[in-house]
Amino acid sequence: MRGIASTASFRPHARRLLIAAVVAGAAFSGSVFARDLVVALKTEPTSMDPQYHALTPNIQLSQTLFDPLVCVDADLKPEPCLAESWKAEGNVWTFKLRPNVKFSDGSPMTSADVLFTFDRVPKVPNSPSSFKIYLQKVEKIEAPDALTVRITTTEPYPLLPINMVGLPIMSAKAAAGSAPEGKTTTELNAGTGLVGTGPYKFVSWKRGSEIIFERNPNYWGKAPAWDKVIYRPISNPAARTAALLAGDVDLVEDPPTDDLERLKKEPKLTVETKASNRVIYVALDQNGETTPGITDTNGKNPLLDKRVREALSLAIDRQALVARTMGGVASPAAQLLPYPMFGASKNLTTAAKPNPEKAKALLKEAGYPNGFTLVLGTPNGRYINDSKVAQTLAAMWTRIGVKTSIDANAPAVFFKNRDSYVYSAYLAGWGTATGEMSNTLNSLLVTPNKDKGVGTTNRSRYSNPAMDKLVADSATQMDDTVRAATLAKASELAMADFAMLPIHFEHSVWAMKKDVSFKGRADQQTMIQYAVPAKK
Repeated sequence: MRGIASTASFRPHARRLLIAAVVAGAAFSGSVFARDLVVALKTEPTSMDPQYHALTPNIQLSQTLFDPLVCVDADLKPEPCLAESWKAEGNVWTFKLRPNVKFSDGSPMTSADVLFTFDRVPKVPNSPSSFKIYLQKVEKIEAPDALTVRITTTEPYPLLPINMVGLPIMSAKAAAGSAPEGKTTTELNAGTGLVGTGPYKFVSWKRGSEIIFERNPNYWGKAPAWDKVIYRPISNPAARTAALLAGDVDLVEDPPTDDLERLKKEPKLTVETKASNRVIYVALDQNGETTPGITDTNGKNPLLDKRVREALSLAIDRQALVARTMGGVASPAAQLLPYPMFGASKNLTTAAKPNPEKAKALLKEAGYPNGFTLVLGTPNGRYINDSKVAQTLAAMWTRIGVKTSIDANAPAVFFKNRDSYVYSAYLAGWGTATGEMSNTLNSLLVTPNKDKGVGTTNRSRYSNPAMDKLVADSATQMDDTVRAATLAKASELAMADFAMLPIHFEHSVWAMKKDVSFKGRADQQTMIQYAVPAKK
């Protein structure tokens, strides 16, 4: 059964940060390369706390410092990590931990650290997207011995192993503190208590400038390739490319789509592209008659009407948007997870063609023959061409009478606005770390319930009891075929309701110097432990 295996911003001085211990082309011993690696990030993380915000810029760094019990490979296939094996007996899961694992401070990793990690999750205050979603249905966690963790769920729960991917293990000793959660997010951001078992360890974080990790000498696995990794947040795509071409960084995330063909022809560079499971979507506020950013509706919230949501979807030419705005580095989306990933519907593989005339008719039928005015919120620099995509959507909606302007902000400002329900409509993205539709629906569309840890990122406040039931039912179905079919039905129900509007699935791109090799990942994470010197 699937997942139930028993084993399984650029600065001129950047050049000076490159260590010349080994010149280009020099030999290296094993997998260890005696020089630093400089990486240009498109988005700076919001936190180093591995349990604060489930955001890709945060996750890719936390999972370089910390290891979870279960890992996933580049295609999101589960594999053993800190847990060597796991098995289920009814409602009880037993995880056997890898022996002789040490944290970066040299202390041993035991089952007590796993218990501390899981106990901390619900205690982290003000989490924008709580990690409680990974502990659904967990009733009790026990440690029979130093290398065994026993987890009892309220009912059979096949998702438990894959959910463990989202919970990197913290050191109970290092992360202890006087606050209910131990070390606070603020303390962890400063590096205090930031001790993990991952391939690298934290050195420093100068916000807006650089983040430095260095090799963890106590790492249990294969030694990572680089002495030190220097991350530089450079939000402007053109600036990232300029830094790479100048030789000031070694690897960049998401170079401009307009530059890809030129970069591919550069003899000193390599370009890596990988189709991802990140969906770019538009969320629509369906909470009540009062909604911000919409006028000319006599005080009504038109987004409560399914006909209006359908009209907005029919106005979108997804194929043209992918070809022109995205430069082909994406695929049109008909649902929130690409088929054939687990739980995606095979009936929703082709995005609907645009139909502006039907869209106008639906608006008229819903009581808005002259349309209305709408503000679309969007980040500027979080996703590939995000503000350009929003501008394209605004133009398409304006053509059917929904006069749309965009409110584009830096990612940190955008997410703060989103979490404060500033937008009636906003563009965002979701990458499904588990590769299962259950994660996507539970996070984005299931009716929010803090106690159950579901609907944690449902900022449209959509609620559909029938869909909720299908998602909940799938969580107890140990038969993968049945579970996948149930999730596919839930996806079809949500898309028929135009609960939110999927736009496209991103294709991720990395560009790097010729002497660096990094293969892309479906989760879009730049996990630098998988970057190695290129073979000559």
